[in-house]
Amino acid sequence: MPHYLVNDNAQSGGEHEVHETTCSWAKQIKSSTPLGWHASCHGAVQAARKHYSNVDGCKHCCEACHTR
Repeated sequence: MPHYLVNDNAQSGGEHEVHETTCSWAKQIKSSTPLGWHASCHGAVQAARKHYSNVDGCKHCCEACHTR
């Protein structure tokens, strides 16, 4: 099961991206909130919505949850 985090800094469209901690894009994030272990990105996105209402998955590591 992958470990996930959500970027505390919103993207230009206002969404906060969810990443697997091993994602190369996640390593560039300056401030993030850990979301824990999840079986898929869907659970991680739900967990991120407890922190932010506008959430999307990273198109590289959470492709199934990337909607924008």
